[in-house]
This record gives sequence, structure tokens and C-alpha cells, in this order.
Amino acid sequence: MARDRSGEDYTGPLKRLLVAVLILCLLGIFLIWRIDSPRVERFRAQVVDHVVPSFSWAMAPVTAVVNLAGDFRSYQQIYDQNQELRRELRQMTAWKEAALQLEQENARLRDLNNVQLDPKLTYITGVVLADSGSPFRQSVLINVGSRDGIVDGWATMDGIGLVGRISGVGANTSRVLLLTDATSRIPAVIQPSGQRALIAGDNSAAPPIDFLENPDLVRPGDRIVTSGDGEVFPPGLLIGQVAEDPNGRLRVRLAADYERLEFLRVLRDHGARRVSEQGGLIAPRLPLPDEMPLEGPPAPEPEVTQ
Repeated sequence: MARDRSGEDYTGPLKRLLVAVLILCLLGIFLIWRIDSPRVERFRAQVVDHVVPSFSWAMAPVTAVVNLAGDFRSYQQIYDQNQELRRELRQMTAWKEAALQLEQENARLRDLNNVQLDPKLTYITGVVLADSGSPFRQSVLINVGSRDGIVDGWATMDGIGLVGRISGVGANTSRVLLLTDATSRIPAVIQPSGQRALIAGDNSAAPPIDFLENPDLVRPGDRIVTSGDGEVFPPGLLIGQVAEDPNGRLRVRLAADYERLEFLRVLRDHGARRVSEQGGLIAPRLPLPDEMPLEGPPAPEPEVTQ
């Protein structure tokens, strides 16, 4: 216990002595460093020349930390610029898509304006709202209806060829029965042979050609237009070209682009007969039994006076 106390008695004064000596040394260095004397200046220069270069290893971590802070600021700036470029790229991508859509829309409107039609036919252009087609029915909806004067049976075209006919009219919308629908029947004439035929839809992209007068006179690539028979469609509307399937059956390669129907031109044919009943395009409706005239005795012949 005595030894421990004696050690503690010597440690306290020794610490105070070392602190005092350190303070005196620092004070002396401060005074020497502040003295304006040529000798002291030379002494300071010699001390700096000998001490500062040897302390380069001590400044290395500080320099590395400073460089790291600068690199971090540069990285933050690069990251912010990258995010800004990404936002601008997304905006430019959206503008590109909008420009492509406008370009396609403009091209289709130009096609609609370039189609040569009978001067007697006027038209109204409608936008395709929805494709209500199915494996059993092929039709689309457009945004024009009875308020625009649309009538059942009128023909519709895109920028090049015939698309179908109006098969249902509402106040603001109309349904267009496409040529590919199974209930569609269109009288047509094949040029240049002049052969008449019937284009019958079968829910495929290439409707078959039925009731052809002389198939030997028809070749693939011949032009097919409406004949105007039955007063359902105006004559001379382009339908497509003759094609032959692998089975040897003649079909129609439609001129209208059914994959991208955006605008349709409804032809106002005021002189055409309206189609009001299903199947009226093929044959007139037969009278029902209760509509048949009653049979009776023959009327007497009028007397002839001389």
C-alpha cells in the first residue's frame, strides 16, 4: 500500500511539470516566431526548410480527404446532370411518339384528300372510335351519326379503298360493317376483263370471290371495283386486287389498310337505295304469307259496246 501511495505522490507533480515545460516551449516558439529579427527570420526559414518537407506524409491524408470531397461534389453534379438528361430524354421520346402519330395521321388525311371520287358524291370524314370486331363479326364504330346526316347503307372508305358500309346509325356514332364480315356481300366488276362477281366476306383478311362468270379471264393482280348493281354501292369504288390462295381459290387483296383504320370517309350517295334489312344486299325480301294477296273469283271482263 505504501508503494502505491508513493507512486501516486510522484506522478501528480511530474505531470504538472511536463505540462509547464510544454507550455513554456510553446510560448517560446510563439515568441521566436513573432520576433522581427533577421537572425530569427533565418532561423525560421531553416526550420521550415528542414521540418515542412519531412511532414509531407502527414499531409497526404488531408490531401486525400480534400480530393475525395472534390470528387464527391463532381460526382453529385454528374448525377444531377444525368437525371436531367434522363428527364429530357423521356420528354423527347414522348414528343417523338406524338410526332410519329401526327405524321401518320397527316399521311392518312392526305390520302383521303387525294382519292378521286365521282363529283356527284359528297362525303364526311369520321374518326374510328373502337374496333368492335370479333371472330364472328367484323365492324368498327365512327364518331358521326344521324346528327351528321348519316344513313344506313352508305359506303365508307379509307385513304385508298372501300372499307364497308354503314349498318347501324345512332345520334352521335355509327357502326361500319367491314367487307371482311361474314354477312357482307358486294357486287363487283373485275378489270380489265369486265367480269362481274360477288365479294363475300368470310371473317378473313382476304374475302373470296364468288359467282364469277368466267374465271379463265381473271388473272391475279386484276383490279376489283364496285359495279353499282343493286344500287347499294356507287360504281367505281376501289376494292382491291385479285389474288390466289394456296388452294387455287380466287380472293381479294383489299386495298384498304384494315390494320390501321383511323379515319373513314362516309360517301353521301343520295341516289342509292337504302339497305334497311339484313340480306337486302343479296336479294329483295320475299313477302310474308300474311302479306300475300287473297285469291278470289276472277274479275268479270268489261263489256265491249259497239
